[in-house]
Amino acid sequence: MKALTVLRSYLEVRRRRFASRAALLEWQDRQVQAHLRRVVARSPFYARRFADLPLGEWRSFPVLEKAGMMAHFDTLNTVGLRREEALTAALEAERTRDFTAQPRGLTVGLSSGTSGHRGLFVVSDAERLRWAGAVLARCLPDPLWAAQRVAFFLRADSQLYGSVASRRIRFAYFDLMQPLASQRARLEALDPTVLVGPPSLLRAVADAQAARYLRIRPRRVLSVAEVLEDFDRARLEEAFGVRVGQVYQATEGFLGFTCAHGTLHLNEDLVAVQRDELGQGRFHPILTDFHRLAQPIVRYRLNDVLVERSRPCPCGSPLLALDAVLGRADDLLDLPGRMGGRVTVYPDFARRALLAVSGPLEEYRIRQTGPDELEVALQPLRAALEAEVTHELRLVLGELGAALPRLRFVPYAPPPPGRKLRRVERAWSPEASCSSGR
Repeated sequence: MKALTVLRSYLEVRRRRFASRAALLEWQDRQVQAHLRRVVARSPFYARRFADLPLGEWRSFPVLEKAGMMAHFDTLNTVGLRREEALTAALEAERTRDFTAQPRGLTVGLSSGTSGHRGLFVVSDAERLRWAGAVLARCLPDPLWAAQRVAFFLRADSQLYGSVASRRIRFAYFDLMQPLASQRARLEALDPTVLVGPPSLLRAVADAQAARYLRIRPRRVLSVAEVLEDFDRARLEEAFGVRVGQVYQATEGFLGFTCAHGTLHLNEDLVAVQRDELGQGRFHPILTDFHRLAQPIVRYRLNDVLVERSRPCPCGSPLLALDAVLGRADDLLDLPGRMGGRVTVYPDFARRALLAVSGPLEEYRIRQTGPDELEVALQPLRAALEAEVTHELRLVLGELGAALPRLRFVPYAPPPPGRKLRRVERAWSPEASCSSGR
């Protein structure tokens, strides 16, 4: 029965076609309204929240964010699970690194907490199996009946990922909290056809491969969890000799995938995505997942900043195409303006400056550590490279009307195991600065 549920989901996603974007949105509207009727019948929180609202007007319903979802967790979920019970189970799994427990037959887990609040997710067995089918349909390089060996490097294992296993598909979880060296023999023995992990881990695997310390031959490489920079993509594609795809996934669901042309598309046939516009094609996504019922996701705003693709994708899909996932809104740099005031600088502008240098740049990271200070970590750390970076940052920031802040150059160090790599990060908060009287 479980295999049939996965297969049914796989075939539905593979076969689903829409003649136009208008047809997609019309179909999506019917799916959402039918799903909302199930949600309000089972979730006390949403029953109260939508009591006087016509379901046909769901696109204008109130927006929910992570803090609100966690605050109302007990009455929001439809399976009677209390927040403390779920949190205890998830934290115990993180502590013991044993992710096989399923309280009440549910998959429970934590997000990595990069947005300031640790997210708690709950998925039913049926939802887990449908998720597995959708992931297989979108991410495997060959048909479902072809033999596959999938290596997942993740911070936490989950029954979500174990759903992928079958007689033909061998799935192996590798713990990001453990050194690559201690897992090398098992990775080589698996010789995965599909390699999945954050870009920082994939770079480590590629470096080990280049040093002849590791020998694997993946036919597909997929980036997850961290922003995939062009800087990293080019190096990974050179190392593995294949196009590097991207899976856009969060606690809130399987949100996007890379098509055969290398374009990231949102899974709008699984999740309705509305836009909280930021200008210049950038937006925060507002999600309504019309498949998840255990923990309904309805008009839920993510803190991520997405950039719509400025031209149609050659694949012809009506699913919205993206140029980039820029990362969190919290990582927009807040710098002094040349003519006074403050200027918001998106991470992609800072990245552009670093990638414009002609010297040998192996690794970099930019952190805003104060109102007028950037910490720039470089590998290698050389005076000539520092001068180039300073010049390029001055040019890019000047175009945006921002003054060049103080630059503090430090040697690059990779993030500790289990922590996401954020190449551009705002570690200083304007609100905290004001409240402390500085």
